[in-house]
Amino acid sequence: MNPGAVAGFLLAVLPLVATPGASLTLLVQRVTIGGRRQYVPVVLGTVTGLYVHATLAAFGLSALVMRSSQVFALVRLCGAAYLLLLGITLWRSTSTATATATATPSRRRPTYVQALLGNVLNPKAASIYLTLTPQFVDPHRALLPQILILATAQAALMAVWLLAWTLLLGRAARAAASARLRARLTRIAAAVMVGLALRGAVGAV
Repeated sequence: MNPGAVAGFLLAVLPLVATPGASLTLLVQRVTIGGRRQYVPVVLGTVTGLYVHATLAAFGLSALVMRSSQVFALVRLCGAAYLLLLGITLWRSTSTATATATATPSRRRPTYVQALLGNVLNPKAASIYLTLTPQFVDPHRALLPQILILATAQAALMAVWLLAWTLLLGRAARAAASARLRARLTRIAAAVMVGLALRGAVGAV
């Protein structure tokens, strides 16, 4: 694939990657409380979601959703409902913030699954491959490999962006020694999740 096309695609999606969303909010909450190692499941979940959207777009399934306003609204409402549930769960977890911070990974809600669903249920992520990729792919070549290359480029960009935030938040994690501060940070993350859910629900109506 033409490197210029990949570079152009990255420039096009950069503003979208840099816009705060569910992945960054989850990263802030997890890294600040659990440390830098929480970066890995957040990135893996987010990247997996990108590949899901890329694959669906390549096979035309995302186009079917985008053509039907009813189906698109349903997907958006499902994503909003998930974010709302995630926000409520985070808010309720503040009552046991200290226990959560010292719990074993098996007792925690899987961060990877949260990041994956937060991306998969986001119709904006699907729309990227329907509105942008046609401008950067060669219609005379196989579509799937080209879209997967673009998805890989976006995944790398997202990983670098979240890594930069992780390095900044690593120091903040040391400051979050008290249960009170951990609870405040968790509530902020929960409030952002609820805000994103409400925005998605309003847009779907």
